[in-house]
Amino acid sequence: MHFSLGIDAGGTYTDAVIVRDSDGAVVEFSKALTAYPDPLPGMKNVIDTLSPEYLKNVKLVSISTTLSTNTILESTGFPVGLIMVGDYIIPEELPTDYWIAVSGGHNSDGEELKTLDLDSVKEFALKIKDKVSAFAVSSYFSNRNPEHELAVKKAVKELTEHPVVCGHELSQDLGAYERAITAFLNAQLIPVTHKFIRAIIKDFKSRGINANLLMLKCDGSVVGIEEALEKPIETIFSGPAASLMGAAHLSKFNTCAMIDVGGTSTDVAMIVNGLPQLSNSGAVVGGWQTRVKAIRMETSATGGDSHVWVKGDRIYIGPRRVIPLCRASVMYPGFREKLKKNRVAKGYLCESIQVTKFYVRTGFRPIELKAGEREIYRHIGNEPVSFGDLLVAMKKRPSPSMLDSLIQKRLIQAIGFTPTDALHVLGEYTEWDVEAAIIGASMLGRILKHSPEAFSKEAKRRVARNIAEDLIAYLIEGMPRSEIDRVLFGKNFTRFRVEIPVVLLGGPVKAYVENLEDLINADFIVPEYAEVGNAVGALVGKGIKRVEILIKTKVIPKSYEGEIENIAYEAHEKCAAEGILQYETKNEFIVFSPAERKKFEIYSEAVEYAEKLGRQLVMDYMVSAGLQKENIKIDVSRKHLVPGGWTDAPLETKLVFVGVGIPKNTKQV
Repeated sequence: MHFSLGIDAGGTYTDAVIVRDSDGAVVEFSKALTAYPDPLPGMKNVIDTLSPEYLKNVKLVSISTTLSTNTILESTGFPVGLIMVGDYIIPEELPTDYWIAVSGGHNSDGEELKTLDLDSVKEFALKIKDKVSAFAVSSYFSNRNPEHELAVKKAVKELTEHPVVCGHELSQDLGAYERAITAFLNAQLIPVTHKFIRAIIKDFKSRGINANLLMLKCDGSVVGIEEALEKPIETIFSGPAASLMGAAHLSKFNTCAMIDVGGTSTDVAMIVNGLPQLSNSGAVVGGWQTRVKAIRMETSATGGDSHVWVKGDRIYIGPRRVIPLCRASVMYPGFREKLKKNRVAKGYLCESIQVTKFYVRTGFRPIELKAGEREIYRHIGNEPVSFGDLLVAMKKRPSPSMLDSLIQKRLIQAIGFTPTDALHVLGEYTEWDVEAAIIGASMLGRILKHSPEAFSKEAKRRVARNIAEDLIAYLIEGMPRSEIDRVLFGKNFTRFRVEIPVVLLGGPVKAYVENLEDLINADFIVPEYAEVGNAVGALVGKGIKRVEILIKTKVIPKSYEGEIENIAYEAHEKCAAEGILQYETKNEFIVFSPAERKKFEIYSEAVEYAEKLGRQLVMDYMVSAGLQKENIKIDVSRKHLVPGGWTDAPLETKLVFVGVGIPKNTKQV
């Protein structure tokens, strides 16, 4: 008898579920803490709890993770150099301090506009190679001709030996800047993802698990592990995508909304008639617009491990994650007593400086530190230290911005009060040290003149309100958050009603149902196995591959043969304006595909070539991902651009190939 193993490595927990292939039944599941920032201990721990009898017969492993999403949300990715080729209009805000714009780029036909300034690229790469871990490059119309991106990639790799990610490798959609952001985020994630996947492969080999290894993508489909290594950006929402698939499967609803409350973030998405709703414009994460095909979702940095902190007379939730006080007390003997004695002057309070906040090293090796960062880092060890401890050790006030920078670089992590602590105080979730949570609530509540229980209830209400706001923002696109808040606060004697089921996933998610029902009139459902719904969802996704190929027609009237840059419609209009109704033309058909750019003189030959190439690209991809040819179905759709009165070949023909299959050794559970 064969089994499949689904694993989700979240920001707080790593979940695992074993499903019997013959009938799709869940036979075993487990949870273990994710070891931040290294996921390997959590992976090992959760697999260690599973039955060896099941594991030795596992033939497929499918993985989902919020690792990439959390890395972007927390701004803890590795430093990247960004190279933009072409006449970019540089936005005021870029995701990195290390960037350059150089001349080059192509037009919409893939013809070179300007010569690539490779000397400037080389100078830039050498200047910052010791400050970054990877490079990203995006060129104008690289989706029509990637030669400038490829030239930059070759030169930078030879000079620095760093990974280089090209925009055209990730998207064939228009938008050079959005492709640049996509490439940048992908490059930022490569070291994180490589460590994660290589650790999994090594552990499986040591256990003798010989299984096909897949990873869930952010559109709900699965991808072979080698492609996941090259394109980690496509897994940014694999955790939420798995949760959505798992929510529909566990609740037996073909149409429902899903709310997944994790340790670091809360995600909202929807499935309609069994198909995830996809974003038309590409995934937005951490405020950055990408060109990644992903489920349409609303995500916020509100989770069980979000930092709950106070300043003035307000309670704030997040956006950073911290180790909960109740968990830290179990991890570090003596922490509870240290917490009791901690003091911070009220005027110092900010997110980095709280009476309940401590810092500890992660074990990551520092690459480059500023003088101020180095001094602080030297005084933080493997046991928690507070702001007061640093103040005494350094004999001066530590810089909050330097503390924040060390967190971004993953060199230290913080400990603080969280929604998980609030649930411990209220007795709704008691996994760790309740007393440590009560001490923290007392210290923070004292600042606002609240009892520990009142402070915890208010923190819980604020988390529920954030979740409700995310749900409504998802369902009513474009509605201002301020208007959503007005209704949620009940100031208009009305409230929202949701007419489809809302499925909740996550550990202690039941604790928030009552608060959510007070805010929104909806049927909130917590299904069986809700705590491992994303691991179940990792096994539900089908193998899907989408390939787009564009055929662009270039028509040049012979009387204007010298004007090579005229596109077909302009030529048609020019001749019509001059009364030329019949004219000879020179046709050229350019095929743009992820594989290459190729020209034809006959339209039918271009179409035949595109048809064959598209099917081959889909089939090769899906077979390499472990899918069997006989289980793969490829659908082809065509869209033509034809102006009114046009009788020649279409100006543009877009062919979209979608392959669907079931992963080898699995059934749809």
